[in-house]
Amino acid sequence: MKVIMIWISAFLVLGAATIVSIGWAVSKPGYEGPKSTHFNGTTFVNPGDVPSKGFFDVMKWYLQREQGEWKEIPESEITYAPKPADAVVEGMVITYVNHSTFLIQTAGVNILVDPVWSDRVSPFSFAGPKRFRPPGIRFEDLPPINLVLISHNHYDHLDIETLKNINSRFSPRFVVPLGVDLLLNQEGINNTFTLDWWESKPIDSDITVHAVQAQHFSARGLFDRDKTLWAGYVIDTPAGGVYFAGDTGYGDFFKEIGRRYDIKVGLIPIGAYKPRWFMSPVHVDPEEAIQVHKDVGAEISFGMHYGTFPLADDGMKDPANDFAEAIQKPENRGVNFKLITEGDSFELRN
Repeated sequence: MKVIMIWISAFLVLGAATIVSIGWAVSKPGYEGPKSTHFNGTTFVNPGDVPSKGFFDVMKWYLQREQGEWKEIPESEITYAPKPADAVVEGMVITYVNHSTFLIQTAGVNILVDPVWSDRVSPFSFAGPKRFRPPGIRFEDLPPINLVLISHNHYDHLDIETLKNINSRFSPRFVVPLGVDLLLNQEGINNTFTLDWWESKPIDSDITVHAVQAQHFSARGLFDRDKTLWAGYVIDTPAGGVYFAGDTGYGDFFKEIGRRYDIKVGLIPIGAYKPRWFMSPVHVDPEEAIQVHKDVGAEISFGMHYGTFPLADDGMKDPANDFAEAIQKPENRGVNFKLITEGDSFELRN
Protein backbone atom coordinates (compact mmCIF):
# COMPACT_ATOMS: atom_id res chain seq x y z
CA MET A 1 0.00 0.00 0.00
CA LYS A 2 2.84 2.37 0.86
CA VAL A 3 4.44 1.79 -2.52
CA ILE A 4 1.11 2.42 -4.26
CA MET A 5 0.66 5.71 -2.39
CA ILE A 6 4.16 6.77 -3.37
CA TRP A 7 3.39 6.05 -7.03
CA ILE A 8 0.07 7.92 -6.83
CA SER A 9 1.77 10.90 -5.19
CA ALA A 10 4.49 10.89 -7.82
CA PHE A 11 1.93 10.73 -10.60
CA LEU A 12 -0.03 13.66 -9.14
CA VAL A 13 3.13 15.74 -8.72
CA LEU A 14 4.22 14.92 -12.26
CA GLY A 15 0.77 15.82 -13.61
CA ALA A 16 0.71 19.11 -11.71
CA ALA A 17 4.23 19.92 -12.89
CA THR A 18 3.24 19.20 -16.48
CA ILE A 19 0.18 21.47 -16.26
CA VAL A 20 2.24 24.27 -14.72
CA SER A 21 4.97 23.87 -17.33
CA ILE A 22 2.49 24.03 -20.21
CA GLY A 23 0.65 26.92 -18.56
CA TRP A 24 3.93 28.80 -18.31
CA ALA A 25 4.97 27.98 -21.86
CA VAL A 26 1.78 29.30 -23.45
CA SER A 27 1.59 32.43 -21.27
CA LYS A 28 2.46 35.62 -23.13
CA PRO A 29 4.06 38.96 -22.20
CA GLY A 30 1.90 41.63 -20.66
CA TYR A 31 1.38 45.34 -21.04
CA GLU A 32 3.61 47.82 -19.23
CA GLY A 33 2.43 51.38 -18.81
CA PRO A 34 0.95 54.00 -16.50
CA LYS A 35 -1.87 53.19 -14.11
CA SER A 36 -5.42 54.06 -15.07
CA THR A 37 -8.98 53.48 -13.88
CA HIS A 38 -8.74 49.94 -15.30
CA PHE A 39 -5.01 49.18 -15.05
CA ASN A 40 -3.39 48.88 -11.63
CA GLY A 41 0.17 48.86 -12.94
CA THR A 42 0.30 45.08 -13.22
CA THR A 43 -3.07 43.80 -14.46
CA PHE A 44 -6.21 45.15 -16.08
CA VAL A 45 -9.46 45.18 -14.11
CA ASN A 46 -13.16 45.62 -14.79
CA PRO A 47 -14.34 48.85 -13.15
CA GLY A 48 -17.06 48.48 -10.55
CA ASP A 49 -18.01 45.55 -8.35
CA VAL A 50 -17.51 42.78 -10.92
CA PRO A 51 -16.88 39.35 -9.36
CA SER A 52 -13.71 37.68 -10.61
CA LYS A 53 -13.71 33.92 -11.08
CA GLY A 54 -10.46 32.23 -10.09
CA PHE A 55 -8.88 28.80 -10.42
CA PHE A 56 -11.12 27.10 -7.84
CA ASP A 57 -14.24 28.48 -9.53
CA VAL A 58 -12.98 27.06 -12.82
CA MET A 59 -12.42 23.66 -11.21
CA LYS A 60 -15.86 23.74 -9.56
CA TRP A 61 -17.49 24.47 -12.91
CA TYR A 62 -15.42 21.85 -14.73
CA LEU A 63 -16.23 19.12 -12.20
CA GLN A 64 -19.95 19.97 -12.17
CA ARG A 65 -20.40 20.55 -15.91
CA GLU A 66 -23.71 19.69 -17.53
CA GLN A 67 -23.01 20.60 -21.11
CA GLY A 68 -25.82 20.69 -23.63
CA GLU A 69 -25.85 18.71 -26.84
CA TRP A 70 -23.55 19.53 -29.75
CA LYS A 71 -23.64 17.94 -33.19
CA GLU A 72 -20.96 18.53 -35.80
CA ILE A 73 -22.24 20.06 -39.04
CA PRO A 74 -20.33 18.73 -42.07
CA GLU A 75 -19.16 20.97 -44.89
CA SER A 76 -21.71 19.34 -47.19
CA GLU A 77 -24.52 20.96 -45.19
CA ILE A 78 -23.03 24.45 -45.23
CA THR A 79 -23.82 26.99 -47.95
CA TYR A 80 -20.65 29.00 -48.36
CA ALA A 81 -20.92 32.65 -49.24
CA PRO A 82 -20.14 33.51 -52.85
CA LYS A 83 -16.67 34.93 -53.22
CA PRO A 84 -17.00 38.49 -51.88
CA ALA A 85 -16.31 41.49 -54.10
CA ASP A 86 -12.78 42.82 -53.96
CA ALA A 87 -14.16 46.13 -52.72
CA VAL A 88 -17.45 47.78 -51.75
CA VAL A 89 -17.30 51.51 -52.41
CA GLU A 90 -20.91 52.59 -51.90
CA GLY A 91 -22.77 51.52 -48.77
CA MET A 92 -21.66 48.56 -46.68
CA VAL A 93 -21.78 44.78 -46.86
CA ILE A 94 -21.35 42.73 -43.67
CA THR A 95 -20.87 38.97 -44.06
CA TYR A 96 -21.05 36.58 -41.11
CA VAL A 97 -18.26 33.99 -41.14
CA ASN A 98 -19.31 32.45 -37.81
CA HIS A 99 -18.52 32.55 -34.11
CA SER A 100 -17.36 36.19 -33.71
CA THR A 101 -15.85 36.62 -37.17
CA PHE A 102 -17.36 39.10 -39.62
CA LEU A 103 -16.15 40.56 -42.91
CA ILE A 104 -17.09 44.25 -43.11
CA GLN A 105 -16.71 45.91 -46.52
CA THR A 106 -17.23 49.64 -46.93
CA ALA A 107 -15.61 52.73 -48.49
CA GLY A 108 -13.20 50.48 -50.39
CA VAL A 109 -11.85 49.01 -47.13
CA ASN A 110 -12.16 45.32 -46.17
CA ILE A 111 -12.19 44.66 -42.42
CA LEU A 112 -12.08 41.38 -40.51
CA VAL A 113 -13.04 41.26 -36.82
CA ASP A 114 -11.72 38.47 -34.58
CA PRO A 115 -10.93 36.18 -37.54
CA VAL A 116 -10.83 32.45 -36.72
CA TRP A 117 -10.48 29.78 -39.41
CA SER A 118 -8.74 27.09 -37.32
CA ASP A 119 -10.41 23.80 -36.40
CA ARG A 120 -9.69 24.27 -32.69
CA VAL A 121 -9.48 27.33 -30.43
CA SER A 122 -6.70 26.14 -28.19
CA PRO A 123 -2.91 26.27 -27.81
CA PHE A 124 -2.93 22.75 -29.31
CA SER A 125 -4.05 21.46 -32.69
CA PHE A 126 -5.07 18.10 -31.16
CA ALA A 127 -7.03 19.20 -28.09
CA GLY A 128 -9.32 21.95 -26.89
CA PRO A 129 -12.67 23.29 -28.13
CA LYS A 130 -13.25 22.06 -31.69
CA ARG A 131 -15.16 23.67 -34.50
CA PHE A 132 -18.67 22.24 -35.02
CA ARG A 133 -19.64 24.46 -37.97
CA PRO A 134 -17.38 25.32 -40.93
CA PRO A 135 -16.73 29.04 -41.53
CA GLY A 136 -19.17 30.64 -43.95
CA ILE A 137 -16.46 32.07 -46.21
CA ARG A 138 -13.60 29.95 -47.48
CA PHE A 139 -10.31 31.50 -46.45
CA GLU A 140 -9.07 31.33 -50.05
CA ASP A 141 -12.13 33.36 -51.13
CA LEU A 142 -11.35 36.35 -48.92
CA PRO A 143 -10.96 39.69 -50.70
CA PRO A 144 -7.83 41.77 -50.02
CA ILE A 145 -7.94 42.49 -46.29
CA ASN A 146 -6.92 46.01 -45.26
CA LEU A 147 -7.67 45.97 -41.54
CA VAL A 148 -8.04 43.40 -38.75
CA LEU A 149 -9.58 44.19 -35.36
CA ILE A 150 -8.87 41.92 -32.36
CA SER A 151 -11.03 42.29 -29.24
CA HIS A 152 -8.81 40.34 -26.81
CA ASN A 153 -6.33 37.48 -26.62
CA HIS A 154 -8.55 34.42 -25.95
CA TYR A 155 -8.01 31.62 -28.43
CA ASP A 156 -11.50 31.85 -29.91
CA HIS A 157 -10.89 35.53 -30.75
CA LEU A 158 -7.15 35.68 -31.37
CA ASP A 159 -6.34 32.71 -33.60
CA ILE A 160 -2.65 33.21 -34.24
CA GLU A 161 -2.40 30.81 -37.19
CA THR A 162 -5.24 32.60 -38.96
CA LEU A 163 -3.64 35.98 -38.23
CA LYS A 164 -0.27 34.83 -39.55
CA ASN A 165 -1.92 33.58 -42.73
CA ILE A 166 -3.78 36.87 -43.17
CA ASN A 167 -0.61 38.85 -42.53
CA SER A 168 1.38 36.77 -45.01
CA ARG A 169 -1.25 37.04 -47.73
CA PHE A 170 -2.51 40.62 -47.32
CA SER A 171 -0.19 42.61 -44.96
CA PRO A 172 -3.08 44.52 -43.36
CA ARG A 173 -3.04 46.80 -40.35
CA PHE A 174 -3.97 45.21 -37.02
CA VAL A 175 -5.76 47.22 -34.33
CA VAL A 176 -5.62 45.57 -30.90
CA PRO A 177 -6.15 46.46 -27.21
CA LEU A 178 -3.21 47.43 -25.01
CA GLY A 179 -0.57 44.70 -24.75
CA VAL A 180 -2.01 42.37 -27.39
CA ASP A 181 0.50 43.74 -29.89
CA LEU A 182 3.31 42.02 -27.98
CA LEU A 183 2.02 38.56 -28.91
CA LEU A 184 1.49 39.55 -32.55
CA ASN A 185 4.95 41.10 -32.76
CA GLN A 186 6.48 37.88 -31.37
CA GLU A 187 4.84 36.03 -34.25
CA GLY A 188 6.17 38.38 -36.92
CA ILE A 189 3.04 40.55 -37.21
CA ASN A 190 4.42 44.05 -36.79
CA ASN A 191 1.95 46.41 -38.44
CA THR A 192 0.05 46.78 -35.17
CA PHE A 193 -1.70 49.69 -33.48
CA THR A 194 -2.82 49.58 -29.84
CA LEU A 195 -5.82 51.32 -28.32
CA ASP A 196 -7.04 51.86 -24.78
CA TRP A 197 -10.74 52.20 -24.05
CA TRP A 198 -12.19 55.38 -25.60
CA GLU A 199 -9.14 55.94 -27.82
CA SER A 200 -9.44 56.23 -31.61
CA LYS A 201 -7.42 55.35 -34.69
CA PRO A 202 -8.17 57.01 -38.06
CA ILE A 203 -7.81 54.41 -40.80
CA ASP A 204 -8.26 56.81 -43.69
CA SER A 205 -10.30 59.91 -44.43
CA ASP A 206 -13.55 57.89 -44.31
CA ILE A 207 -13.06 55.35 -41.50
CA THR A 208 -12.11 55.71 -37.83
CA VAL A 209 -11.92 52.91 -35.27
CA HIS A 210 -12.80 53.61 -31.63
CA ALA A 211 -11.96 51.13 -28.85
CA VAL A 212 -14.73 50.95 -26.25
CA GLN A 213 -15.16 49.40 -22.83
CA ALA A 214 -16.05 45.73 -22.40
CA GLN A 215 -16.41 43.55 -19.29
CA HIS A 216 -14.27 40.47 -19.65
CA PHE A 217 -10.76 39.16 -18.90
CA SER A 218 -7.67 38.00 -20.79
CA ALA A 219 -5.25 35.05 -20.70
CA ARG A 220 -3.38 32.71 -23.02
CA GLY A 221 -1.91 30.56 -20.24
CA LEU A 222 -1.84 30.19 -16.45
CA PHE A 223 0.49 33.09 -15.72
CA ASP A 224 -0.73 35.98 -17.89
CA ARG A 225 -4.25 36.50 -16.51
CA ASP A 226 -5.43 40.06 -17.26
CA LYS A 227 -1.98 41.17 -18.43
CA THR A 228 -3.49 42.59 -21.63
CA LEU A 229 -6.66 44.59 -22.25
CA TRP A 230 -10.00 43.48 -23.70
CA ALA A 231 -12.25 45.81 -25.72
CA GLY A 232 -15.09 46.29 -28.14
CA TYR A 233 -14.97 48.61 -31.15
CA VAL A 234 -17.06 51.19 -32.93
CA ILE A 235 -16.16 51.62 -36.58
CA ASP A 236 -17.23 54.97 -38.04
CA THR A 237 -17.91 54.68 -41.78
CA PRO A 238 -19.72 56.77 -44.43
CA ALA A 239 -22.49 54.14 -44.37
CA GLY A 240 -22.95 54.36 -40.59
CA GLY A 241 -21.32 53.19 -37.36
CA VAL A 242 -20.74 49.51 -36.63
CA TYR A 243 -20.45 48.35 -33.02
CA PHE A 244 -18.53 45.11 -32.50
CA ALA A 245 -18.93 44.09 -28.86
CA GLY A 246 -16.22 41.40 -28.74
CA ASP A 247 -16.69 39.32 -25.58
CA THR A 248 -18.43 40.92 -22.63
CA GLY A 249 -20.64 40.68 -19.61
CA TYR A 250 -23.40 43.21 -19.04
CA GLY A 251 -22.77 46.65 -17.53
CA ASP A 252 -23.87 50.30 -17.53
CA PHE A 253 -21.05 51.19 -19.91
CA PHE A 254 -23.20 50.12 -22.87
CA LYS A 255 -25.33 53.22 -22.32
CA GLU A 256 -22.16 55.30 -22.40
CA ILE A 257 -21.22 53.73 -25.74
CA GLY A 258 -24.66 54.67 -27.04
CA ARG A 259 -24.23 58.26 -25.82
CA ARG A 260 -20.82 58.69 -27.42
CA TYR A 261 -21.35 57.11 -30.83
CA ASP A 262 -23.95 56.95 -33.58
CA ILE A 263 -24.41 53.22 -34.17
CA LYS A 264 -26.30 51.79 -37.10
CA VAL A 265 -25.29 48.11 -36.82
CA GLY A 266 -24.55 46.11 -33.68
CA LEU A 267 -22.63 42.82 -33.66
CA ILE A 268 -23.44 41.38 -30.25
CA PRO A 269 -22.62 38.01 -28.58
CA ILE A 270 -25.44 35.75 -27.39
CA GLY A 271 -23.65 32.49 -26.49
CA ALA A 272 -21.37 30.78 -23.91
CA TYR A 273 -23.53 31.97 -20.98
CA LYS A 274 -24.25 28.83 -18.93
CA PRO A 275 -24.03 28.33 -15.99
CA ARG A 276 -24.89 31.90 -15.07
CA TRP A 277 -23.18 31.79 -11.65
CA PHE A 278 -19.91 31.33 -13.50
CA MET A 279 -20.37 33.00 -16.89
CA SER A 280 -22.47 36.10 -16.15
CA PRO A 281 -19.53 38.42 -15.28
CA VAL A 282 -17.91 37.82 -18.69
CA HIS A 283 -20.64 36.69 -21.15
CA VAL A 284 -24.08 38.20 -21.73
CA ASP A 285 -26.98 35.82 -22.23
CA PRO A 286 -29.49 36.28 -25.09
CA GLU A 287 -31.83 38.48 -23.05
CA GLU A 288 -28.96 40.72 -21.94
CA ALA A 289 -27.73 40.86 -25.54
CA ILE A 290 -31.09 42.35 -26.55
CA GLN A 291 -30.67 44.94 -23.80
CA VAL A 292 -27.19 45.77 -25.11
CA HIS A 293 -28.77 46.43 -28.51
CA LYS A 294 -31.18 48.86 -26.86
CA ASP A 295 -28.51 50.52 -24.71
CA VAL A 296 -26.15 51.31 -27.60
CA GLY A 297 -29.02 52.53 -29.77
CA ALA A 298 -28.27 50.32 -32.79
CA GLU A 299 -30.73 50.47 -35.67
CA ILE A 300 -30.21 46.75 -36.31
CA SER A 301 -28.12 44.11 -34.56
CA PHE A 302 -26.91 40.60 -35.36
CA GLY A 303 -26.07 37.83 -32.91
CA MET A 304 -22.68 36.13 -32.78
CA HIS A 305 -20.50 33.95 -30.52
CA TYR A 306 -22.72 30.88 -30.56
CA GLY A 307 -23.16 27.52 -32.25
CA THR A 308 -19.57 27.10 -33.47
CA PHE A 309 -17.30 26.18 -30.53
CA PRO A 310 -18.51 24.52 -27.27
CA LEU A 311 -17.07 27.00 -24.78
CA ALA A 312 -19.61 26.79 -21.95
CA ASP A 313 -22.51 24.57 -20.87
CA ASP A 314 -25.10 25.87 -23.32
CA GLY A 315 -25.78 23.40 -26.08
CA MET A 316 -25.39 24.15 -29.74
CA LYS A 317 -29.02 25.28 -30.16
CA ASP A 318 -29.60 26.81 -26.71
CA PRO A 319 -28.55 30.40 -27.57
CA ALA A 320 -30.81 30.58 -30.63
CA ASN A 321 -33.72 28.99 -28.75
CA ASP A 322 -33.33 31.25 -25.73
CA PHE A 323 -32.97 34.27 -28.02
CA ALA A 324 -36.17 33.36 -29.88
CA GLU A 325 -38.00 33.19 -26.55
CA ALA A 326 -36.55 36.47 -25.26
CA ILE A 327 -37.25 38.47 -28.43
CA GLN A 328 -40.96 37.56 -28.16
CA LYS A 329 -41.36 39.16 -24.73
CA PRO A 330 -43.65 42.21 -24.77
CA GLU A 331 -40.82 44.60 -23.91
CA ASN A 332 -38.80 43.33 -26.89
CA ARG A 333 -41.44 43.26 -29.61
CA GLY A 334 -40.31 45.33 -32.57
CA VAL A 335 -36.64 45.14 -31.54
CA ASN A 336 -34.57 44.90 -34.73
CA PHE A 337 -32.14 42.17 -33.63
CA LYS A 338 -31.66 39.14 -35.86
CA LEU A 339 -29.74 35.87 -36.03
CA ILE A 340 -28.18 34.96 -39.35
CA THR A 341 -26.32 31.89 -40.59
CA GLU A 342 -22.67 31.76 -41.53
CA GLY A 343 -22.20 32.94 -45.08
CA ASP A 344 -25.19 35.30 -44.89
CA SER A 345 -24.66 38.97 -45.74
CA PHE A 346 -26.40 42.19 -44.79
CA GLU A 347 -26.23 45.19 -47.12
CA LEU A 348 -26.59 48.86 -46.22
CA ARG A 349 -27.02 51.66 -48.72
CA ASN A 350 -25.62 55.15 -48.10
